Amino acid sequence: MSTASTGNFEMMEALQALALDKGISVDSLLEALANALVSAYKRMPGAAEEAYVTIDADNLDFRVYGQELDEDGNVAREWDATPDNFGRIAAQTAKQVLMQKVREAERELKYEEYAGREGDIVTGIIQQTDSRFTLLDLGKVEALLPQAEQVPYERPEPGTRLKAYIVEVRKNPRGPQIVVSRTHPGLIKRLFELEVPEIADGIVILKAVAREPGHRTKIAVWSNDTNVDPVGACVGARGARVRMVVNELRGEKIDIVPYTEDLQDFVMKALSPAKVKEVRLDHETGTAEVIVPDYQLSLAIGKEGQNARLAARLTGWRVDIKSETQLAEEEAGYEGEEWAEGEWREDPDSGEMVWHAAEGGPALSADQWNAGGGESESDDTPAAGGAAPDEPADPAPERDPAEGGDEAAPDEGADRIAPDGGGAGTEAAPEDERAPAEGGEDAAPDEGADRAGGAS
Repeated sequence: MSTASTGNFEMMEALQALALDKGISVDSLLEALANALVSAYKRMPGAAEEAYVTIDADNLDFRVYGQELDEDGNVAREWDATPDNFGRIAAQTAKQVLMQKVREAERELKYEEYAGREGDIVTGIIQQTDSRFTLLDLGKVEALLPQAEQVPYERPEPGTRLKAYIVEVRKNPRGPQIVVSRTHPGLIKRLFELEVPEIADGIVILKAVAREPGHRTKIAVWSNDTNVDPVGACVGARGARVRMVVNELRGEKIDIVPYTEDLQDFVMKALSPAKVKEVRLDHETGTAEVIVPDYQLSLAIGKEGQNARLAARLTGWRVDIKSETQLAEEEAGYEGEEWAEGEWREDPDSGEMVWHAAEGGPALSADQWNAGGGESESDDTPAAGGAAPDEPADPAPERDPAEGGDEAAPDEGADRIAPDGGGAGTEAAPEDERAPAEGGEDAAPDEGADRAGGAS
């Protein structure tokens, strides 16, 4: 075996070992080596303008072929242009270009490895930290933990292990840039998947997660198997499973509630540990009015409204919490008010909305209603011959006793008073009729006087 062939054999073995160590295919390395040899050949004096290199994959024997092109760009002539002293120059140039190609291939493999892992959880060792970001060593690559994705007041020391959630994988000329987070709600889901086998197997499902990083988290779980308690599976024996998650989150509190399709029941459970008496849902506004006992009001709202906020995020409903005393005061405010019975309808002729009372009567427009026309006349108008409901009746005028009778003749021009004193509901006597006196004598009316029995 010649020295050249022996050298080529040793180079082939080194190339295969390099490909195995870096996880790169031999074919891609040979292609990179061929491109490197072409570049080295073109820098030599007297080299052809167009050339290519062939490499035998078995013994790593390479040949350089020069080409001459015609005006149309087709190959007019081709010849073996391998220089005699090409070995040493080619080896030096090929080594530099080959290592560059190896580094590029490594970066591409790393990117492909992590590109499909967005939404996954990784464990890294803290390398360095400052006010802008923290670097995590994941082994082959480094992950970037920005300040915005860090839990407030959480400053793990360099050298400690930390779990993080992959938010984004960016392609960078110097390698893949992996952005991770410690505040993402997905971190809670992945941590429970690691600790709870029922979640990893799909028996227990995390339906919703609401989190305020560093303070408190609420999760709603549901089980596909009626024999498996979803809350108990997540808590574990003596709280062992949830304790592992809490420790990883540096003491963040976690509330686990069962998910149910009954919205009222779900809102009640979401406000745990507070005890809820009643939930009233308004589907038009998406508001859930929650009634709690007075002593549970502060617990239901939570510190600075935290419990109510998390319950609203978990259920997707706007939560309005009231105590029993507050509800009673609101309802008592309407007890003394009377409500008109009827409905607004559209007038087919004018297209205007008009009010139709339940007991009948003329329809009222909005302007008439606002002007007070909607009030009942029987409530505001005094009855004939009587006083208004809220005003005392005027006393009857004193009468001078007439001779031979108890009733005096009316004054000239005065209205005649009905015999029964002008009570409500009485009618006026006709003009040609005289009221009899008690003593059997008729009182003579004055000429020109109008007679009225009551209010005309």
